[in-house]
Amino acid sequence: MLVALSIRDIVLIEKLNLTFEGDLTVLTGETGAGKSILLDALSLALGGRGDAALVRAGYGEGQVTAVFDLPGDHAARQILNDNGIDADGDLLLRRVQSVDGRSRAFVNDQPVSVGLQRSLGQMLVEIHGQHDERALVDAETHRELLDAFAGHDDLVKDVADAWGRWQELDRALDDARARLDTARREEEFLRHALEEIETLAPEPDEETALADARQRMMGAEKLAGEFDEAMRAVSGDDAADIRIAAILRRLERQPEPVQAMVAPVTDALAGALDALEGARLAIEVALRETAFEPGELERAEERLFALRALARKHNIAVDQLAAKADEMRAALLVIETGEGEVADLEKQVAAALDAYNAAAARLSKAREKAGLKLDKAINKELAPLKLEAATFTTQVEQDIAPGRHGIDTVAFWVQTNPGTRAGPLMKVASGGELSRILLALKVSLAERGSAPTLVFDEIDTAVGGAVSDAIGKRLKQLAENVQVISITHAPQVAARASHHFRIAKTHERAKNLTATDVAVLDSDQRKEEIARMLAGATITDEARAAAAQLMAHAG
Repeated sequence: MLVALSIRDIVLIEKLNLTFEGDLTVLTGETGAGKSILLDALSLALGGRGDAALVRAGYGEGQVTAVFDLPGDHAARQILNDNGIDADGDLLLRRVQSVDGRSRAFVNDQPVSVGLQRSLGQMLVEIHGQHDERALVDAETHRELLDAFAGHDDLVKDVADAWGRWQELDRALDDARARLDTARREEEFLRHALEEIETLAPEPDEETALADARQRMMGAEKLAGEFDEAMRAVSGDDAADIRIAAILRRLERQPEPVQAMVAPVTDALAGALDALEGARLAIEVALRETAFEPGELERAEERLFALRALARKHNIAVDQLAAKADEMRAALLVIETGEGEVADLEKQVAAALDAYNAAAARLSKAREKAGLKLDKAINKELAPLKLEAATFTTQVEQDIAPGRHGIDTVAFWVQTNPGTRAGPLMKVASGGELSRILLALKVSLAERGSAPTLVFDEIDTAVGGAVSDAIGKRLKQLAENVQVISITHAPQVAARASHHFRIAKTHERAKNLTATDVAVLDSDQRKEEIARMLAGATITDEARAAAAQLMAHAG
């Protein structure tokens, strides 16, 4: 419930701190005292539309803070957790409104979007007035109110789950059909392209291996000629080793006396022959390494160029050709298996639709029964509210497209007098009738379908004393289940309150400032205020006696 409201520099309010309790609280005061300012301030803290005109004249900004005490399992705490906001302790909603029109929202002192603040505010407080339309215009709201009244949580969940399952399968069926249609349109191209890749049969890292081999063979071709010439230089009929060997033999046959001079030359020549032999052997090895089968280079180049051409055709790398082939096989497989998949999904979609229709039918039947019970409960409340000639009916019709919430439209209708035509509430009922029907609806939904705090803004306007007394009784009854705050001009309503605030406008002549002030009234002050509401500007002893009687009767 709302436990505190702090207002700074909003319209005529300079500084105001209010604390609230449970049960029924009333706010009274003369017309123009500033009761609407309090509601505007509270609405701002709840995420309502900001307005630069709310800022007190002469100030750059104003702010409002609303503090709520909530049970640990309240849905608002889950929203806090989902948004990374501390959810322990009291919940603080703060709004800062600048004179330039901008506003900032805070939840538990953490900056948030106004949208998030509004979502939380709608879960915490409902503000209703004579011209309120929130609960009465939108048929979606009517359906939710009826479901809340009847406790249809499980049935609504069943329908939502069945709807989600049906929609999920239906999307999967659409996707499968699309894939099958695409595959069929591309089948001829896919088969031809796959055949090209399979015929070429690329292997992993083959492009690199072929490029390296081609480079090696091209280099070997150039080296082979050099090695051949080197071999001719070190071997053959005219090679240096033959001439050196002949000279060496002649020198070795020289007489002994000159051998001392010949020996160094013969040793050197012998070493040269050994070196030439080593060179010949090395050249032979090199020639063997450079040798490759005729046509091998051409074949390597042809395959390399073919792989690259095919990769360019598909705008991929050569190493991705194998994966591309797998992709094509999968696409072709869709054609082979797709029809079976589509047929299977069609059966699943049909079964899911049947399940949804069954769940929606159960919920629809339950709504029809609940509508009759809600009609009975509300019509029972109308007579004490001096609407005994009116008849409230809940229209449940199965004429809309299926959705997450079922197949029903729910609309609240009323016949204000016998013989008149029944119609939607907002078209048939007057403002005063609407406010009383709304109150009857809230009483009937006292334990369900309401925020923890209900604010009623002068719903007793333009009604007589007996009706005002009946409204006071219903507000008091509502306050047994939720916190009720009522702005009222009716003494019969004020007399039934557990807590009473008086709103007054003050004027400080020295500063020429007008301000709105709120006072908490004790028992004697309450009697005086109720007497004022009964008598007007001049409070008589008779008015005070009547006020005391009202308070005693209300207690």
